[in-house]
Amino acid sequence: MSKLAQLREARNAKAREAQELNNRYPADQRMPAAEGEKLDAVLAEIEAIDAEIARESRLIQMAGEQNEHETALNTATRNPADISNESAALRAMLTGGLSALSQEQRNAMFARQNPDIRAAMSTTTGSEGGYTVATEFSRSLIEAMKQMGGVRAVASQITTGTGAQMLFPTADATAEEGEIVGQNTTVTALDTTFGQASMDVWKYSSKSIALPFELLQDSMFDVEAYVREVLRLRLWRIQNRHHTLGTGTGQPRGIVTAAGVGKAGATGQTLTITYEDLVDLEHSVDPVYRNGARFMLHDDSLKVVRKIKDAQGRPIFVPGYEQGNPGGAPDRLLGREIAINQNMEPMDASKKSVLFGDFSKYKIRDVMDVTLFRMTDSAYTLKGQVGFVAFCRSGGNLIDVGGAVKAYQNSAT
Repeated sequence: MSKLAQLREARNAKAREAQELNNRYPADQRMPAAEGEKLDAVLAEIEAIDAEIARESRLIQMAGEQNEHETALNTATRNPADISNESAALRAMLTGGLSALSQEQRNAMFARQNPDIRAAMSTTTGSEGGYTVATEFSRSLIEAMKQMGGVRAVASQITTGTGAQMLFPTADATAEEGEIVGQNTTVTALDTTFGQASMDVWKYSSKSIALPFELLQDSMFDVEAYVREVLRLRLWRIQNRHHTLGTGTGQPRGIVTAAGVGKAGATGQTLTITYEDLVDLEHSVDPVYRNGARFMLHDDSLKVVRKIKDAQGRPIFVPGYEQGNPGGAPDRLLGREIAINQNMEPMDASKKSVLFGDFSKYKIRDVMDVTLFRMTDSAYTLKGQVGFVAFCRSGGNLIDVGGAVKAYQNSAT
């Protein structure tokens, strides 16, 4: 068992102990001092373990960032006999260019290729042509990025065949209601005012990926898995940053940018938030959006929040255990689930540091036409490498005007 797995197992055990202690007393009953001290001690142990987990995770992440190639290689070994037709076609293209495709594979690729892309690039020279991957590859890439967390893990996702502009109708109907009418009585007119929210997409590049000839010639090397892993790491990082903080100009409009301020911190709260602030933030969101709502914040902000206690002296943060497993429980804040997003800005002057609401109202749009280019110019050949670059299109926006997601903003001074 790895050190990280051991730490998580120890945390789960302590989290169960904290849950049991906390659940012994109802919300309106103050916890005895001795029990409160015991709970504080357990939570301190959990915090210490969390710090170790964070350090170990950071070391693993740094190793992955320093050697992205090695990280991807760990997922890229397979039995040569276990190769689907689409995987075989992708491998043929990556190892030999479009000229290495059979006529059947070439026809299948052309059938799913956007005509605009086909017209814009060479398809006669294998080393220069672009290969539009199968829909299954695109779906698996999107699912892999979702598993990395951030906004994509809690937002709604839609896929389209083209990148044509999409306009979503919007309306704030939270204050509208019907009426009782008598017999032969004319109903009152109440027209909803509709607006429009755009769901544009932008072209993302993986940046160039270099592979040595030897790996491409190795039948045990799963080049498809390798490419998917590199794309997952590179594309998720930039897309999550844009889905979080994007300005909406030349890039997606991020959820922090789109969210209105539900609660502003009092003067002096540049680095803090109070229990009352969190309650006010929760209630700044209309009850219609609070079913299934959650908090989103940076891990550094969570470190601040988890030290806050309610009027009964109990922490408002309840640690979870065996998260993601049947019978497990997620970390909770005021009884709500928490989404950690490292692209959120930590608490600082005037920062929107905590979000609360229904994140399914943020929609991410992916165009299903990931295109790979193979490059064999001298810059790669002299190093015994083949280069690849991938392009895909994606966008995001908060499709809501009723205040489904609100932010806590730290004070300016």
